[in-house]
Amino acid sequence: MIIEIIIAIILGIVVGIFTGLFPGIHINLVGTFLVTLSSSFSNHSFMIYLVVFISSLAIAHTFIDFIPSIFLGCPDTDTELAVLPGHEMLKQGKGHEAVMRTAYGGLSGVILLVLLFLPLSFLLSKTYPTIQKVIPYILILVCIIMIFSEKNKLQAFLVMIMTGVLGYLVLDLNLKEPLLPLLSGLFGSSMLLLSIKQKTKIPKQKTNFKKIKLKNMMRPLSGAIIASPFCGFLPGLGGGQAAVIGNQISRTNEKDFLILLGIVNVFVMGLSFVSLYSISRTRTGAAAAVQSLLGQVTFQSLILIIIVCLISGIISFFLTKKLSILFIKYIEKIDYNKLSKWTILFLSVLILIISGILGLFVFGISTLVGLYCIQLNVKKTQMMGCLLIPTILLYLL
Repeated sequence: MIIEIIIAIILGIVVGIFTGLFPGIHINLVGTFLVTLSSSFSNHSFMIYLVVFISSLAIAHTFIDFIPSIFLGCPDTDTELAVLPGHEMLKQGKGHEAVMRTAYGGLSGVILLVLLFLPLSFLLSKTYPTIQKVIPYILILVCIIMIFSEKNKLQAFLVMIMTGVLGYLVLDLNLKEPLLPLLSGLFGSSMLLLSIKQKTKIPKQKTNFKKIKLKNMMRPLSGAIIASPFCGFLPGLGGGQAAVIGNQISRTNEKDFLILLGIVNVFVMGLSFVSLYSISRTRTGAAAAVQSLLGQVTFQSLILIIIVCLISGIISFFLTKKLSILFIKYIEKIDYNKLSKWTILFLSVLILIISGILGLFVFGISTLVGLYCIQLNVKKTQMMGCLLIPTILLYLL
C-alpha cells in the first residue's frame, strides 16, 4: 500500500506541474474527471489512492501556479496579486527571486498546516457559527483600512467601489469560470498592455538568491496565521482575500507580500481539507473532490492528507526552483513585447473556449477597468475590491 501511495504522490505532483504551468487548466477540472472516473470503481483502497493523488496535485499546483503569474502575467484565481510585485521584480532582473519568495512562503504554509491543523480543527468545530456572523464586518474594516492607508483616499475609494461593482456584476452572470476573465483582465492583460506601451525590456535575470532568514519571515507569517483560518473555513473567501487581510495586519513590503501570498495559498488549500473533516464543508475544488470520493472524512484520512501535503510541499519547493531557472533560460531569448502580445492572445483564446463570447466581453471590460485603475496612482491591491465587495454582500444579503 505504501508503494501505491508514493506512486500516487508522484503522479499528483507531475499533474500539478502541468496544471500550474498552464493557466485555465484548474484543479477542479482534474477533480471532476477523477470523481466521474471513480464511479466505475467501488474499491476503498483505490479511493484512498485518488485522494492522495488529488491532495498532492493541489499542493504542487499551488506552488507552481506562481511561475506563469510572475513571468508571463497570467494569473490564476489565487495568484492574481503576485502579478503586481512579481512583474516589477521581473523588470529589475529579479523574477527568480519573486518566484522563490512565493516558494518559501508555500513551504512555510505547509509547515504551519502540520503544526496547526489539530488546534484549528478543534477551534473551528466550536466557533464556526460565530465566525460566520463576524466575517463581513471584518472585511468591511479591511476595506476601510486599505482605503485610509492611501495618500489619495478618494481615488482609492473609487478603485475599490468600481472593481467591487464590476466583480459583483460578473459573478452574478451565468458565466462558466467567471473569475478567469475578471482577474485576467484586471491584473494580467492590463499590466501586459502597459508594458507593451512602455516598450518594457526584460533585463538579464539573476538566478542567485540567498535563503530567507526566519526573522525576515515573521511579518508574513503573523499575517497569514491570523487571516488564513477565516478564508480556509468560510465560503466565498480564498487566498487573495486572506493575503489582503494578512497584509493589513502585518504591513509587509512588496517583496514580503509575495512570501505572504505563498503562505496563505498553500495554508488555505490545506485548511480546506481540515474544514471538510471538522464541519463537513468544502471550500476548494480539491476538498469537494475528496468529499465525493470518501463521503465522510475520518481522522485517519485527514492525517494521511496532511502527511501527503507535507511531502508534496517539500518536493514542490525544489521543483519550483528548478522550473523557475528553466523559465528564465527561455524568457531571456524572447522579445518581451512580443511575448506579452502572445500572452494576451493566449488568454483571449483560453477565455473564449472556457467562458464563451460573454467571457471575452468581460475580459475586455476588466482590462479597461484595470488600465484606468492603474493610472489613478493607488496601490493595485485596491482592485481586490472585485472579490472583497461581492463577498461582503454575499454574507450581508
